[in-house]
Amino acid sequence: MVKHKVLGITEERNPTSMKIDQMDAEEMLYLMNQEDTKVAEAVKVVIPAIGMAVDIITERMRKGGRLFYIGAGTSGRLGVLDAVECVPTFGIEADKVVAILAGGKEAMFTAQEGVEDDFEMGASEIKKYNLNNLDSTIGIAASGSTPYVRGAIDEANKRNAATICLVCGTDSELEKMVDVAIVPILGPEVLTGSTRLKAGTSQKMVLNMISTAIMIKLGKVYSNLMIDVSPNNCKLRIRAERIFMAITEASHEIATEYLRNSMLNVKAAVVMYIKGVSLKKALRLLEEKEGILGRVID
Repeated sequence: MVKHKVLGITEERNPTSMKIDQMDAEEMLYLMNQEDTKVAEAVKVVIPAIGMAVDIITERMRKGGRLFYIGAGTSGRLGVLDAVECVPTFGIEADKVVAILAGGKEAMFTAQEGVEDDFEMGASEIKKYNLNNLDSTIGIAASGSTPYVRGAIDEANKRNAATICLVCGTDSELEKMVDVAIVPILGPEVLTGSTRLKAGTSQKMVLNMISTAIMIKLGKVYSNLMIDVSPNNCKLRIRAERIFMAITEASHEIATEYLRNSMLNVKAAVVMYIKGVSLKKALRLLEEKEGILGRVID
């Protein structure tokens, strides 16, 4: 198991905020901002572990595997946010990146604090997805002790799925259960134990990094352009046109025409234009190159 961590505990009291209740608004905000500056550095320390997680997940997803985020409370909601955004941003199927939130959809909007203590419920919930050795799981828990998350990871291990954890406390129970432990340590929160603050911010940063890096490696990005964007609203259609124009240096009129003829498949539209081929041929060329546009047009 790979671990990259620094000593620290999420439940300690922060000496810099002992008198926060006596501060005026600006003083509170400057203090919170100063604490937030520690987040990026803490995430930087664990990049080797993040990189290993990305490689493990990408290898499995190339073969048809899925990625599961499992969490409760703030940690679980952050998993939902990241999973949902993968669909419009990268054009990936909704069942390829799945978020499992303790308490279900209702818990996204209304706190369901008790459910996080149920180990068996976590195991039972992930069983529904029939995990196998091509799948990957990321257990997200600030403390690393959440029973619901541990239950899900325990079941994932039994099914030979890759297991990763994203926690903010050292030597946690969850760390001991996984293949890769990502443990950014941020020191005590401004409000003791309120892990929706620095811990939540670090989790959001790490999840952004993981999903973005995976999608780049899967060919969902050309240069720094979201070539597999799903242009299903006005803003995204405009973005798709700009992406086509940036790659091909063609006019707006040509971009509109080719996107229409490709059924709004940006990647196929680019291949059609550059290679002078039909949509059917463009799709075949992309399939032969594992969907990586650069291998077709460069």
